[in-house]
Amino acid sequence: MEITVGMRGEASAMVSRETTAAAAGSGSLLVYGTPYMIALMEQAACAALAPCLDEAQSSVGTHLNVSHESATPVGMAVRAEAEVTAVDGRRITFRVTACDEKGLIGQGEHERCLIRAESFLARTYDKL
Repeated sequence: MEITVGMRGEASAMVSRETTAAAAGSGSLLVYGTPYMIALMEQAACAALAPCLDEAQSSVGTHLNVSHESATPVGMAVRAEAEVTAVDGRRITFRVTACDEKGLIGQGEHERCLIRAESFLARTYDKL
C-alpha cells in the first residue's frame, strides 16, 4: 500500500498521575505533560503509516513543531490525530492535533522518515 496525502491515524489515552508534567519533569503541576502529548501525536502518525509498512520497515520521528495550548486535568481522556500532508520520498509530513473532552489542546506539524529497522539499528549501535 502506498503512503498518500490525506491518510490519517489516531491514538488516545487517559491522563493519569504518571502522564503529568510533574511525572515527566517538564513542570511541577498535575496536568497532562507536553512530552506525553507529543508522544501521543507521534503514535497517531505511526498509526497512519502502519498499514503501509512491511515487517522490515519502521519510521522515526525527525521533526516536531507543536504548541500545547490548553491544560488537561488528571482523569480526562485525550485523543491525537495525524494526517499526512506531504510525501517526499522517505520523508512524510503530518498535521497533528490533540484534543481533550473540552476541545483542542495542541497542534502542529510532525515529520517522520521511513527506515529499514535492521540497518538503522545496526548503524545506531555501531556508536557503542
